[in-house]
Amino acid sequence: MTMVELLVAMFIGVGVTLVVATLLVAGENHKRTTTSTNDADQTGAYAFYALERYLSGAGSAIAASASSFGSSIDAGVLGCKLNVTSILPAAAFPAPFANVLGGATSTLRVAPVLIGSGQSAGGDPTAGASDVLIIMGGAGTGGGISRPVVSAGTTSPPSLQLESAEGFKPYDYVILSQSGLATPSDCLLEEVANTANQASTTPTPPLVLQSSATAGNPYYTAGTSTTLSSLVGSPSTYVTGLGNVAANDFQYQMIGVGSPDTLYSYDLLQYQKQVQSQTIGASSQAIADGVVAMYALYGVATAATGAGAGIFAYWVDPGGTGGFDITSVMNSETKMERIVAVRVGVIVRGEYYDKNIVSQSPLTVFSTLGKDGITNASLTKSVTLSPTQQHYRYRTFEFTVPLRNMLILAGTS
Repeated sequence: MTMVELLVAMFIGVGVTLVVATLLVAGENHKRTTTSTNDADQTGAYAFYALERYLSGAGSAIAASASSFGSSIDAGVLGCKLNVTSILPAAAFPAPFANVLGGATSTLRVAPVLIGSGQSAGGDPTAGASDVLIIMGGAGTGGGISRPVVSAGTTSPPSLQLESAEGFKPYDYVILSQSGLATPSDCLLEEVANTANQASTTPTPPLVLQSSATAGNPYYTAGTSTTLSSLVGSPSTYVTGLGNVAANDFQYQMIGVGSPDTLYSYDLLQYQKQVQSQTIGASSQAIADGVVAMYALYGVATAATGAGAGIFAYWVDPGGTGGFDITSVMNSETKMERIVAVRVGVIVRGEYYDKNIVSQSPLTVFSTLGKDGITNASLTKSVTLSPTQQHYRYRTFEFTVPLRNMLILAGTS
C-alpha cells in the first residue's frame, strides 16, 4: 500500500468514525429526550388518575346530609368538627402538610372539598408553595341518607333507636351530628359494635356503638368536648353512615406536593395504621414522584339553592379575595354547596438533565381560563425556573373534575 492509499484510507476511516459517533450522540440525546418526556407524561397521567379518583368521590355519603328528609332539614354534617378520639383532630399534620390551617388542626371541619391555597411546601424551593386538597367522602351507605335518632337506651354506650328501615352491619362507620344549630358543633365518628344490629322503626336489638379501643376499633368517643351520651340525648341528633371497616370504602384525605418533587397524600382517619395495624406511622404517603407543583380552583354556581343551583358559573381562586379561602368555605355550608367542580393544574418534571437549556421560564397553568369570576383577577399560576432547572424538561397538565355528589345535592342531572 502506498503512502497516498494509506492516507486516503485513514481519511475515510476518520470520516466514518465521526459520522458513527455523531449518530450515536444524536441517538442517545434523542433517547434521553424521549425518555424524559415520556417520564413526565406518565407522571402527569398517573397524577391525573389519582386526583380524579379522589375528587370524583368527594362528598359521597355526607353531601346528602344537607337535605336528608327534604330541603328544610339539614343533618348538620357539613361544617361540623369531626372528633375521632386522638386521630382527628391530630396534634400536628406531617410534612408537607404542617402549614395547613396554620397548624391549627382542631379547626378543620367536614366538607366535601377544601383547597388550602399555598399551604403545601412545594416540590421545589423556587416553585413557591403549592395548594393542598382536602377531600372527604364515604360509601353512601343507605343512599347517604341521615337517620334521626328517636331515643337512646340506658346502656353504656347508649343503644340508639332510629327512624329508618335501613340496617347497619357490625363495624360500619357512622357520624353522629346535630341539626338546626346556628353554628355547627362537634360531630363524632363511631363504629358499630360487633353484635347483630338493625336500625329500624322497631329495632331488635337497637343500634349499639363501640365504647372502647378494642382490637381493630380506634374509632370511639374519648377526650372530646361533646360526649356520645349528650349527643344522642338531643332530639335533633342524626346518624349518617360512611362505610365499613372491612371494605375501607371511605376517604378523608389531604393531598399536596412535598420534597423531593413528590405528590403526597395523608389519611386524616389513619385507616391503615389504626385498623389494619400497619407500621406506617402517622405519616404522608407518596403518590407520584416528579411533581413540582399543584394548584387548584373552585368551579362554583351562582347560588346554593333555587335558580342557578348546581350550574357552573365561573372559576374562583381560593387564594384570592373572593371569600372562598379555606376558612371561609369551612364555616359556610352555603359556599360548600355552591362548589360543583374543581380545576387542577399539575406541573411535572422529567428525570434527565440536559447539557442545553431545554425549558423556558416561567411555567404556567390556568392561563387560558381568563379572570376570577368574583374579583376579576388573573387566575394564572406560575413557577419560575432557575438556570439549573431549565436543563430539565417539564409538562403541565390541567383537568376539570365535576363533583357529582354536589350536583346531585343541587338536583342537577
